[in-house]
Amino acid sequence: MDISSKMANIKPVKLGRNDKFKFECHKGVKCFTKCCRDINIILTPYDIVRLKNRLQLTSEEFLALYTKPQLLEKTDLPVVTLKLLDDDLKSCPFVREEGCIIYEDRPTTCRYYPLGTATLSHKEGADDDEFYFLVNEQYCLGFEENKVWTVHEWRKNQGVDIHDEINAIWTDLIVRKRSFPVNIKLTEQSKKMFFLASYNIDKFKDFMFESSFLDRYDIDNKTIEKIKKDEIALLEFGGKWVKWILFKDGDFKTKK
Repeated sequence: MDISSKMANIKPVKLGRNDKFKFECHKGVKCFTKCCRDINIILTPYDIVRLKNRLQLTSEEFLALYTKPQLLEKTDLPVVTLKLLDDDLKSCPFVREEGCIIYEDRPTTCRYYPLGTATLSHKEGADDDEFYFLVNEQYCLGFEENKVWTVHEWRKNQGVDIHDEINAIWTDLIVRKRSFPVNIKLTEQSKKMFFLASYNIDKFKDFMFESSFLDRYDIDNKTIEKIKKDEIALLEFGGKWVKWILFKDGDFKTKK
């Protein structure tokens, strides 16, 4: 769903999972790290978890230091983008001449490049309605390399299949809201809850266990114990809760 700002005026080519493309990026390619400058990267919930843990920060600290908030076009939902350095090249804060210093935990968009992804359905797991696109940026010499991939192979090799699976509920929320008429707006409280559960995962955990949340909702003990220890389970739980808050879709029950 995330596309660098430099792609905006280039017509994309639609691909399916078994379609092939030629691409490889490495230090020997003359444009190495050029795609890490002057970019617009929307961060996903799983990106925040990976990056804040890599940097040994709380989610709130990471958000303050490395992100900028914005409302996602056509959804009215709050998301965050990676904050670039205030230099002439508008560089990613994690890029160096030798490459990315957080490469193993790089964001979903970086893993997808040079692919982008989109979906026509708000239903989770609706693979038939999902498609990908390849944008051949003129400066990128990676397309002149001889390595051939299918979209499926690239996603698996770059780990975006795992990222997409973990972010599936969040992605569904965005696509579903995008399908709503423009005049249907969310309340400020709903947007705050969406942001909290999506991005500020540490604060959301505090909200769950230090407020009256568990007194108001009927949550089984097994789920409670799991989300205490597992941030991925907490992300999934938060996404399902926000879906219930926004769309009344799900099986959340309040205590009588």
